[in-house]
Amino acid sequence: MEIYSFNIEQQQVKTRVDVFSTIHCQELSRSYVQKLIEEGLITINGQPTKANYKLRVGDEVTIKIPPAEELRVNPEDIPLDIYFEDKDVIVVNKPRGMVVHPAEGNTSGTLVNALLYHCKDLSGINGVLRPGIVHRLDKDTSGLIMVAKNDQAHQSLAHQLKERTVTRRYRALVHHNIKETQGTINAPIGRDPKDRQKMTVTERNSKPAVTHFQVLERFGNYTLLECRLETGRTHQIRVHLTYIGYPLVGDPKYGLKKPHFDLEGQLLHAMILGFQHPSSGSYLEFSAPLPEVFQRVLNQLKL
Repeated sequence: MEIYSFNIEQQQVKTRVDVFSTIHCQELSRSYVQKLIEEGLITINGQPTKANYKLRVGDEVTIKIPPAEELRVNPEDIPLDIYFEDKDVIVVNKPRGMVVHPAEGNTSGTLVNALLYHCKDLSGINGVLRPGIVHRLDKDTSGLIMVAKNDQAHQSLAHQLKERTVTRRYRALVHHNIKETQGTINAPIGRDPKDRQKMTVTERNSKPAVTHFQVLERFGNYTLLECRLETGRTHQIRVHLTYIGYPLVGDPKYGLKKPHFDLEGQLLHAMILGFQHPSSGSYLEFSAPLPEVFQRVLNQLKL
């Protein structure tokens, strides 16, 4: 059982305990948090609580997360676009529309299902549902992702991500014409209190987030960017670009409501990925071309 404890400070006062728990354990859904509260696994100062309890200075919030019921994840013969593979690491170009790892209610067709068929050895640090997964890409974000094939490699890659030494460069098509040639968005990201399925820029219960961008090409009311991640928060590029007024084209969660180019997801592609090899220490860097749908839209804009 995992146990987390938090001491409440002034800036967290009057936050509902269910909201606080979801923010500080982002892997937990609000409905699951409420289930934990009902089962007495989230307590205030050692005592059971209710979901709507509002926190006070000095409260100690304890969150106990029981071991997940083992969810069977079956290997599936799904083709993989492999850019590199050895005994430690596999680098894959993930297509748009593919979920990275299974979750309750969605246990097939994911990258993990495909990896389990292809590889017999994936790190076990993230458990049965996310074997080998060191970082993630959103379902409709295409591009390069690195996967650890053993625990030593997993620890090395995770450390590189934490130390911000991994190279991650994205292509992004946004609405409107960005006049600056480059810029940096340094704005903390946390769970949106109005919509628990979304992230937002906020000073409250958030984590630092930094995205660098450079304009590559302008198409009137659209701009093609290269974005470089310094941190890796959930939906970071999507949230940051919306925050400065240039939402991603096709983004159903943070973008414009009107559909554009018959897209079913955002035009965001993890084009370049670079890291130190966990065993040799040598620097490896890979580049994946834009997917067909992204290139199609760019060709339309160039007409």
